[in-house]
Amino acid sequence: MGRLDGKVALCTASAQGIGLSTVLAFAKEGARVIATDVNISKLEQEVKDVPGIEAKTLNVADKDQVTALVDQLDRVDILFNCAGIVHNGTILDCEEADWDQTMNVNLKSMYFLCRAVLPKMVAQGSGSIVSMSSSASSIKGVPMRFAYSVSKGGVNGLTKAIAADFVSKGVRCNCICPATVETPSLQERIDAFPDPVKARADFIARQKMGRVGKPEEIAALAVYLASDESGYTTGQELVIDGGWSLA
Repeated sequence: MGRLDGKVALCTASAQGIGLSTVLAFAKEGARVIATDVNISKLEQEVKDVPGIEAKTLNVADKDQVTALVDQLDRVDILFNCAGIVHNGTILDCEEADWDQTMNVNLKSMYFLCRAVLPKMVAQGSGSIVSMSSSASSIKGVPMRFAYSVSKGGVNGLTKAIAADFVSKGVRCNCICPATVETPSLQERIDAFPDPVKARADFIARQKMGRVGKPEEIAALAVYLASDESGYTTGQELVIDGGWSLA
């Protein structure tokens, strides 16, 4: 018996990194997984031989696309909000367009998705929303992550607000706050530095465990939060950062 047998999971940003590791973990635990991404060709390639996963195109920042997809589903037991982008720099480096793009992808998309699935979860009398946040948020101030940190602080607030409003309806809402994780997105940011070797060393040096996290480690926490095992947990920011946020 899988830990998610009989559950329908709607997941975003599923083509790589934490998103891909999580949809694979959900499917392994028996869920019917609706895996979505803007890069549908990559997503289809990654999950083509995995039973239980259906690949769908979705731009999470497009309300009409979100609504249309959710309307197709008879039920949603799990929503995994994973889409996000990282803008580097301080407030002085953040133009209005950078701010808008970051908020639309990292935060407004979660508003669209949560608002779309919550009526189904309330009607069912159950549901688990799991959103990707970050230790770079209201958890910890991080240099050169202004827009990103503000957006993830918003995710933490969204999590607590939804949890408080729907706890009596059988719906739980939690978020995951990692530090640096080994993903294609991280590698892209490292490669953009003048000295990628030094950049990678710097990322590792700030981690108290002396390494970055693995996508599979984040996915394992997502499975727990999605499952009935965490049935007494809601409104929480679960920090999984290798000690980065410790004083």
